[in-house]
Amino acid sequence: MTEGSSNPIPHKQIHPGLQFLILMGILIATIIAGNFIAGAIVVVRYGTDTLLDIANLKLGSQQVQSSLWTIQFIGTTLPILVTPIIFAYRIVHDPDDYIKHHFDYPRMLMAVVFVAMLAVFPFIQYLGDLNSKMVLPEALKGVEHWMRQSEDEAQKLSDTMMRMPTFWSMIYDLLFIGLLTAIVEEILFRGCFQTVFFRWTKHIHVAIWITAILFSAFHQEFYGFLPRLALGLLFGYFTAWSGSIWPAILAHFVNNGTAVVWTYLLQNNITNLDPDKQKLFSNVIFVASFLATMLLLFFYKYISDKWQAAHHGEELD
Repeated sequence: MTEGSSNPIPHKQIHPGLQFLILMGILIATIIAGNFIAGAIVVVRYGTDTLLDIANLKLGSQQVQSSLWTIQFIGTTLPILVTPIIFAYRIVHDPDDYIKHHFDYPRMLMAVVFVAMLAVFPFIQYLGDLNSKMVLPEALKGVEHWMRQSEDEAQKLSDTMMRMPTFWSMIYDLLFIGLLTAIVEEILFRGCFQTVFFRWTKHIHVAIWITAILFSAFHQEFYGFLPRLALGLLFGYFTAWSGSIWPAILAHFVNNGTAVVWTYLLQNNITNLDPDKQKLFSNVIFVASFLATMLLLFFYKYISDKWQAAHHGEELD
């Protein structure tokens, strides 16, 4: 029996709408299973009191910090990695198209991505500041209170995990939060979801926008929705115009890694500039940041089109 016969419906016959439901089903199931396993491991190692401390935001002990990392890895990071692997290899049997892990793209794109991520930083800060000032109508004040409370609680958990008293703890966070998170999230969102939405809508720009919205919503940070949406759009175009997941992974890593390193510098009093609490740039810089990023994005597409035309005789949309 051939490998393909394990799936009675060849992937090309699975409607993209059904692909989306299957992908979401696998993701939800693995996250539920992962959190159950992570909770069990925490209870076995530290007892139920540690889980209760996390639930009550009593986050001072080393056991709680270690448990948060266990829950994050087994309950979120691992499921986000396992889901696209199962989907691409066992459901649609097309990892080349749904993971896009090949290196068939011009290496110069990686330099453009790096510069673009530095250029976009002021504009992302502007969107974050704009988003943080969001006010809902009076009738939805209860919802707004819940959103801000949820955001504050999530921030406390994040701050606990991001305690970096030493250089090596920063390196650990840089590898886990910066690199590993970038890899697994890009494989899932720009690899699988964006491909599914493109097959469904037959329009790459629509697919990129839907995926970016889903990507931002997935993080459940209401007051960080706009900057994460903008980043998702960048990652989406980096993937679509190169045909590979690696430029988006680099962009994601630069974004996450910058946040990790800056947090380390703040915690250890090496700098006192806090982008979350201070307006570091003027409005002129915000506009210049946006324009520079757009120019770099179009330059990225130009390089990709030239490469595709030279190597494959085609031009990307």
